[in-house]
Amino acid sequence: MIKKAGTYLLFLGLVIMLSVLYGFTKARNGKKKVEEISVEFEEGSVPFLTHEMVNKLLIQNQRTVKNQSKRVLDLHRLENRVLANPYVKEATVFITLGGLLKTQISHKQPIARVSAGKEVYYIDKHGAKIPLSSNFSARVPLVSGEKLENNIQEITQLVQLISADNFLKKEIIAIQKSDANEFIFHVRSGNYVIEFGDYSDVSLKFKKIKAFYNKALKDKTINKYKTINVKYHNQVVCTKQNQDGEQ
Repeated sequence: MIKKAGTYLLFLGLVIMLSVLYGFTKARNGKKKVEEISVEFEEGSVPFLTHEMVNKLLIQNQRTVKNQSKRVLDLHRLENRVLANPYVKEATVFITLGGLLKTQISHKQPIARVSAGKEVYYIDKHGAKIPLSSNFSARVPLVSGEKLENNIQEITQLVQLISADNFLKKEIIAIQKSDANEFIFHVRSGNYVIEFGDYSDVSLKFKKIKAFYNKALKDKTINKYKTINVKYHNQVVCTKQNQDGEQ
């Protein structure tokens, strides 16, 4: 019994000593100040934000967190402040033992630029709006038309299908939506348009577009056309330009 009691007292003493050391270390560490701020962007991320812009988000008590005591920092609030920025997809804010406040950021990735009347913005792969940035202009297809919000999911899926094909990604530079909810593709290679029609039989229509290109590029007739219509079942209907090249 005496041996067991001694072991218990020794264990209890170690626990108390470790607790005191932990409390002392925590208190001492809490008194340290933020020495530097580091901002890291995910590799390949669209540079909508700059390091300076992120630093301006890292504000607590109405001033920058640099030189503030570590114990007064609310890392969760700082992280949420960064996440609230419309360009930020994911963010992590933490502080090292040496007093370095690190912020790791992943930008939202735009897939198209939307011009809907007076409103202009980007959309990501989920169809979520991303405001334009004075810091960076993304090279993505332009989508135009009225009441585009009613077709935003269709537009998102169309753009993703185009982006997944190396040829079409370079060739189709803009998508126009008509009042009849039909889509017209504007292209890079010539003075003609592709009349895609409504959002139906999408896979079949893209197959017809690729088949047409394979033939027209091979026989070098692509620039003779005014419109390429893939709306109709099992056929591609084309209209040619006038012989003098005028439409």
